[in-house]
Formats: sequence, structure tokens, C-alpha cells
Amino acid sequence: MKKIQKTKKGFTLIEMVLVIAIIVILAAVLVMAIGGYIARARNAASSVAAHNSSISAGVSAIDAQ
Repeated sequence: MKKIQKTKKGFTLIEMVLVIAIIVILAAVLVMAIGGYIARARNAASSVAAHNSSISAGVSAIDAQ
């Protein structure tokens, strides 16, 4: 009895397309998530700047008296 041994080298085109599609989907999700984080960081920065300027105005008013 001979054993039939199949040797498979490389990937098929369908396997490569599926892997590329999965990578593209994951990259799109990552880009959208990063965009949301950047928007929240800008909001936080502007909020901190407004808070600091109001504190600065209060300190200036106290110093002027």
C-alpha cells in the first residue's frame, strides 16, 4: 500500500483575498476609533484652556484690587 502524500505549497488566491479583506476591515475600524479619540482629545484641550483662562481672569481681578 502506497501512501499518497499531498504537498501544498503557498496559498490560493481566495485565501489571499480573504486575508486582505479582513485586514482592510480591521484597519477601517481602527481609523474610525482613532478619529473619535482625537475629537475627544481636542474637546478636552479646549475645555482645559477655557478653564485656565477663567482662573487667570479671576486671579487678575483679585490682584487688581
